[in-house]
Amino acid sequence: MAAPPIAEPVWLEPGLRRVLAPNPSPMTAEGTNTYILGEGSVVLIDPGPALPAHASAIRAALSPDERVSHIVVTHAHLDHSPLARRLADEWGLPVLGFGPPEAGRSPLMAALAAQGHAGGGEGVDAAFAPDVCLGDGDRIEGAGWALQALHTPGHFAGHLCFAWGDRLFSGDHVMAWAPSLVSPPDGEMGAYMASLRRLALMGFTRAYPGHGAPVDEPTTRITALIAHREGREAAILAALDAGDETLAAITARVYADTAAALLPAAARNAFAHLIDLCDRGLVTASPTLNPSALFSR
Repeated sequence: MAAPPIAEPVWLEPGLRRVLAPNPSPMTAEGTNTYILGEGSVVLIDPGPALPAHASAIRAALSPDERVSHIVVTHAHLDHSPLARRLADEWGLPVLGFGPPEAGRSPLMAALAAQGHAGGGEGVDAAFAPDVCLGDGDRIEGAGWALQALHTPGHFAGHLCFAWGDRLFSGDHVMAWAPSLVSPPDGEMGAYMASLRRLALMGFTRAYPGHGAPVDEPTTRITALIAHREGREAAILAALDAGDETLAAITARVYADTAAALLPAAARNAFAHLIDLCDRGLVTASPTLNPSALFSR
């Protein structure tokens, strides 16, 4: 399958365009998907990384008689949010999102962050500060379109998906090309699984993710993502039963088929699973819960 074009707007269905950012990587697939919803008066979803070429491509994707009425951000990672402020200032618009990067963290994740146990992922946009904070269920409306914010923590504590009728802008929570990275303390496995189960019950017919191609059967994909994580959890418990105690040993066994370049991200996922298992009383960490702990059942 040919790679999608970078910079050129692609119409995905009536009223919806995608502009692909030029930031391909193992963490972002072909790049970040920026969506333009509506015609005439439009909403910009995930402006993307602070790349001048991408800003120019977004401007060029708008017709001369079009105006952006809203800029919304799914979450404060460097591949999704930094360009929002630049364009908002240029156009005199507010930025809408869940909150600053630490918003929505559970007490356990806040404690890990305070101990300096952050790492992995696409990188947090520490400067992100929305002008309007959106809560679960909040609606945004424009000419001929309406979005409902869904707070879906897991990949990121302040992650939002946006429902557009029976369509879903799924950010980094549901993607076709790869499972989401869950990297503590920004990501939390228990919250991720709960958000997946919630979305699975909502009956969406198509999902537009932050990276990669549209997901045409999102409920089927979400069910597969849940099963994937349950399989990883079972493999981690089996590794503990086999005598593995350290995060490095558990990661090496559970992710034996993973490319070496992706093992640091795999370790963050494994740590997220171990935190969740400890929180549920199925695993213990000694002397304290952190990446250097010794884990046992």
